[in-house]
Amino acid sequence: MRPIALFFFLFPILFIGQNHNQELNDIVAFESSIAEKKIDFKASMSTANYDLKYHKLEFELDPSSSFIEGEITSHYVPNEDIAQIVFDLTDNMEVSGVYHLYSGVALDFTQNSDDELIIDLLQTQAAGVKDSLKVVYSGNPISSGFGSYEQDYHDGAPIIWTLSEPYGAKGWWPCKQDLNDKIDSIDVFITTPKYNSNNQENIAVSNGLEISQITIGQNKTTHFRHQYPIPAYLIAIAVTNYLTYNHEVDNNGSPFEIVNYVYPESYDYANQSTPVTVDIMNFFTNIFEEYPFSDEKYGHAQFGWGGGMEHTTVSFMGGFSRGLIAHELAHQWFGNKVTCGSWNDIWLNEGFATYLSGLVIENFDGGQDFNDWKQNRINSITGQPDGSVYINEDNPSSSRIFSGRLSYSKGALVLHMLRKELDDTLFFESLQNYLVDPDFSYGYATSDEFIASVEESTQEDLTEFFNDWLYGEGYPTYTIEWSQPSENLARFVINQTQSHSSVDFFESKITLKLNGTNGETLTTTFDNTYNGQEFFQTVLFDISDVEFDPYYDIISKNNEVVLSLASNDIQNDISIFPTPTSNKFKIIKPRDLTIDSLAIYNTAGQNIATMKYKKYIDVRGFSSGQYFIKFYSDRGLIFKPLLIK
Repeated sequence: MRPIALFFFLFPILFIGQNHNQELNDIVAFESSIAEKKIDFKASMSTANYDLKYHKLEFELDPSSSFIEGEITSHYVPNEDIAQIVFDLTDNMEVSGVYHLYSGVALDFTQNSDDELIIDLLQTQAAGVKDSLKVVYSGNPISSGFGSYEQDYHDGAPIIWTLSEPYGAKGWWPCKQDLNDKIDSIDVFITTPKYNSNNQENIAVSNGLEISQITIGQNKTTHFRHQYPIPAYLIAIAVTNYLTYNHEVDNNGSPFEIVNYVYPESYDYANQSTPVTVDIMNFFTNIFEEYPFSDEKYGHAQFGWGGGMEHTTVSFMGGFSRGLIAHELAHQWFGNKVTCGSWNDIWLNEGFATYLSGLVIENFDGGQDFNDWKQNRINSITGQPDGSVYINEDNPSSSRIFSGRLSYSKGALVLHMLRKELDDTLFFESLQNYLVDPDFSYGYATSDEFIASVEESTQEDLTEFFNDWLYGEGYPTYTIEWSQPSENLARFVINQTQSHSSVDFFESKITLKLNGTNGETLTTTFDNTYNGQEFFQTVLFDISDVEFDPYYDIISKNNEVVLSLASNDIQNDISIFPTPTSNKFKIIKPRDLTIDSLAIYNTAGQNIATMKYKKYIDVRGFSSGQYFIKFYSDRGLIFKPLLIK
């Protein structure tokens, strides 16, 4: 377990006037758009009966054309006896042959309108027996708008790139797209003309470590190897006349490279913008764990659309703002190492990456900028009265999956509220444990599994928290009633209404900032678990006003803080003696004041004891600490502090 130290780093880099809100909006708009054309795909049950172990992906292409030829070698192990194997592949891609790898025998196959490639095996293959086959295919991938395989130009130079989230991989290679099986390792070979028509060298990019570049005649083949489990949607390639430059990450004495692939015309801008990646990498490493793919690389590859896409070990970047760099890098842990178990759980990718980009603001820029960022997220979330973070739909649309309001902003703020619920140490330790848990590490996790992991790490029951904030819809509106009924004592009553009927009460920790008449301040936090809950606080100054949630730590809207109209004239009619006490205290009151009963509260607002009035109150069974007494009298409520030694 990595020890927690959430420092406020001061890096010699200034980002003045960044519009963090617009930056996130751009990321969301892009990721939703790339998904729009692929979301109609529904995972085929026919691909669930085998486990992929390895792919060798050999592609031949020219970046000036959208045509691709490929040979995909797949090693797999059946989960049951099978006579056929099915891959996902769009029906416009033409398969010219399928071959049993070891014997070389051609296998019969069919393609159907459900985008399935159905291959007849030589014989029934027993469960648990590994085998391999090769698919040879070619075609012009469907590529209009935000397609899975794009061909374009920048400054006169041709470029191709791929974008497969969530279901676009089948558009350009035969694969298994569902979120139930990561490929254990891949080798990617990309053969292109060595030079484009402008006599500029074509540079290929893909996942993992570059192994070699081999030139034969006019063509060049670049080989990449990635040796970690990876889902189909995170495999990517790009080719154009990139310039490359590196930044080195020390990584506690085991350095690795951040490789930047950028357009020549963007080199100066990119070279000034990308060095902060090292600082962000070091920050994430400090609070979570070592970069998950440090023995390969991390990279940026520029491409032709705004926003970015977090392909494992190489993020495709439409720009190089700090926020985009942080968001896509965060995905290498949350999204790539541990991947959401279904698209209903997408917040485990996008909510986490959004929150980590917020942590960069907190730790690089300071608390006020972080507060502004949280306020913007809250404004977005509460713009509508409904919506849960978790997607409670069987066939969600791409706009729902990639909802900036819910999957990104609300997912991020729920994580922040969880941090406040637990405290920094428990929160970051629980995320560290989640990342290294063998059930999820380099695999998949669902929301329920994440919750169970956090509960195991913290030994906390978080059922109510997640039922309200993750699975429930909407947000609360608070009314805080306050008074200062006697010297050194403040009283608060907290009520809330809910914007959506799916939640009857949002349990949360509520922070109030008390401002004094002479400039004094006191910040206090109460654990609010029911409506009308009373809290008491010792305050050594006269309160002038009370601020609700001054640091924007809770999702809420239209909150109101009101001064109680109850009279304070009677608060001095009772005194208690002695205080502090260790055994009992005496109630001193006028003869004409009638007290019916009294209640004793602790500082958490819990009612410790309620009893009928008597002159002497025995407290020998109470723990030492600060308490508050509420007297029910014929003149109204009277409040007094009590200190027990």
